[in-house]
Amino acid sequence: MATLTYVYSDRTAVLGPLAIYAEPHCYDLCRAHAETLSAPRGWDVVRLAPDQDSGPSGDDLVALADAVREAARPVANGPGGPARAEPLGRAVEVGRRGHLRALRSTDG
Repeated sequence: MATLTYVYSDRTAVLGPLAIYAEPHCYDLCRAHAETLSAPRGWDVVRLAPDQDSGPSGDDLVALADAVREAARPVANGPGGPARAEPLGRAVEVGRRGHLRALRSTDG
């Protein structure tokens, strides 16, 4: 699995590890599509090395359980209630091109 991020104005597509939070212009791809990704003529494709540890950690499983519990919790004000803040993962920005960000997990 990988996340594809792109910026039309820079004509750049970045394929890297799964993103830890949603951003505009981000799409998660299966392994087969990530490996065969091509871009239009004139575009740059940046492929970031995948994380060496491909299996879920104990923290990942706890985070998943917490997310499921949070999603199952009833919303006090119904469907039109206040928007929930997006949970932020543990990552640090290691690079930037335009408004594209390269993130590295601080877990480890």
